[in-house]
Amino acid sequence: MTRLLTLAGIMLLGAMGGNAFAASYPDRAIKMIVPWAAGGDTDVIYRALAPLLQKHLGQAVVVANVKGASGTVGEREAASAKPDGYTIFAPHDYIHSVYYAGLTDIKYDKAFDPVCLVSATPSVITAGAKTPWKSFKELVEFAKANPGKVKAGASLGSTSQYSLALAAKAAGIKFTYVPYDGTAPRMNALLGGHIDIADSNLTQKGKVDAGLLRFLAIMTEKRNPEMPDVPTLKELGYDVEYAVNRGLMVPKGTPADVKTKLGDACQKATQEPEFAKAMKLQGTEVRYMNAEQYTAFLAKDDKITKDLTKDLGMLKRE
Repeated sequence: MTRLLTLAGIMLLGAMGGNAFAASYPDRAIKMIVPWAAGGDTDVIYRALAPLLQKHLGQAVVVANVKGASGTVGEREAASAKPDGYTIFAPHDYIHSVYYAGLTDIKYDKAFDPVCLVSATPSVITAGAKTPWKSFKELVEFAKANPGKVKAGASLGSTSQYSLALAAKAAGIKFTYVPYDGTAPRMNALLGGHIDIADSNLTQKGKVDAGLLRFLAIMTEKRNPEMPDVPTLKELGYDVEYAVNRGLMVPKGTPADVKTKLGDACQKATQEPEFAKAMKLQGTEVRYMNAEQYTAFLAKDDKITKDLTKDLGMLKRE
């Protein structure tokens, strides 16, 4: 009888300990791993989110830029972190393509649990000012007449390549991809005439207005009011949409109560007017999804990416 009572007491203390952990979370700073360099689009978006998460969690959220190898260095550090809620991963859609292209052996759904989607940045097909094309139609005509002659800058195996690859597939053309690790070097190459086109977004509007770049088409359902003269691929006859979607994840095994607290804070943070204002400056839409919705979204995106990787002849993993 005494042994039974002792065992029951231990079990009760264990349950209380778990509840106490969840109730006290977070009681110290949280590390947010952004797998790209400081100052890039992804970094700027998550740095706008971090203080708002901090506001609703009551503890500091510290951005850690862990760059390298097309985002896979940061992904690996996040995947191997202790699943206690004190390390959160802040990726975008590249997590699908780098796996299928064989750049990493980490499958996102085996390593992480989704917490929330926070934003979507529509892709814009952008040409350098030194190119002859004033429209996407002219680009397509040239590419059909000169297969492989159009040089497209991209982070190979990442979203900047896949957006262009989707457009090229729909238009029946092919580009020659030139690798750049990140947005800044890619846009510098486009400005310098070293490449012809690249995936960009509304943050480049100032350079377009100055005549340094040209927006040829946006990959959204409807035209963007910030640039009403730029047609969508859909209205040009290509059933293609593409955006860079960013969200938060935690390592597998993170307690459910901790994920709930993070998810609640994420929802509140994305509803802050300050976040919407910051996203507008980044040519980005606030797009919140809870953990269940984000999980379903990722699964759909994963299949699309796998199929496109195969089309590109880059599929290394199933």
